[in-house]
Amino acid sequence: MTPKQVERIKNKITKIKRALSADKKRWGGYYDDSRGLRYLPPELYLKINDYSGALRYYNWFDKNFPEDSGYPIFLFEWTITLFKTKRIKQAEKKVMETFYSNTYLIDKFLNKELLDFGKLENSNWEYSSLVEQLIYSKDQNELIDFADWLENFITTEKFKAFANKFIEIESVLKTEPIGEKRTKLVKEKYKLIDNIND
Repeated sequence: MTPKQVERIKNKITKIKRALSADKKRWGGYYDDSRGLRYLPPELYLKINDYSGALRYYNWFDKNFPEDSGYPIFLFEWTITLFKTKRIKQAEKKVMETFYSNTYLIDKFLNKELLDFGKLENSNWEYSSLVEQLIYSKDQNELIDFADWLENFITTEKFKAFANKFIEIESVLKTEPIGEKRTKLVKEKYKLIDNIND
């Protein structure tokens, strides 16, 4: 990437930050951001390999949008950022959050066959078609170290226990009618994500 291209990307980031700032002013100290601008900067930071810039942005995002869990690719970019800034324990948690939000992305990134276990897909973020928007691959030079780490992490007991429990719950939920058992399963599923953030 040429210095001019890097400069253009930095300008885009600045423009988005300005638009978000204006949005906050407009709504009296709160963000509306119905356009979803808040999700765009990480991809731009990653394009120019500015992982500390991406980390600062994610810290800002966490502070300003505490209830926003982000969408799967955004979470995946967050995982890359945490790994590249040597925050491995946090990266492990973010991998699990990514898997929880979309079970296909990790396999797509690692060029593996997509895991399909016939789960319920209640939002378009959960669909396998989302992987078509993933612009990252284990073959990218700057992501080889991340891909090696990810490949190893998904074979650990920690990840496998989490993923298997998630798959087990999702498989039962697919046919479980509304009632006490279903409610209990849904709570158990939400607890999975709460537990990884403890």
